[in-house]
Amino acid sequence: MIDLKYRSYQFALATIKYLNNQKLQYTARPLIDQLIRSASSVGANVVEGRSGSSKKDLARFYNIALKSANESKYWYCILRDAFGMNETKTNELIKEADEISKILAASILTLQRQIKSEK
Repeated sequence: MIDLKYRSYQFALATIKYLNNQKLQYTARPLIDQLIRSASSVGANVVEGRSGSSKKDLARFYNIALKSANESKYWYCILRDAFGMNETKTNELIKEADEISKILAASILTLQRQIKSEK
């Protein structure tokens, strides 16, 4: 299994490289900025959570990462549908964000169960 930290880092890199190669209208710029922020936030929060001092900290940062992954899917859909970005590649990146979201959600549930059982 690929490490979540590595996978979320690769997702951010793929997003940046993909968007850097797009010839989009000026009006797409704010959306691209939002997507880059959300995509890079996923891995940043995974890393920060892992350096935390407790499972509760980890769950909190994973929750933020989950929200960022879901936000990334939203921005990709807007850019694809409004600006005609390559549907195949965009859908591939949406799928990766979705898979990362599912991993994070499952991890959060596991952490919450562990936290509850420790009380």
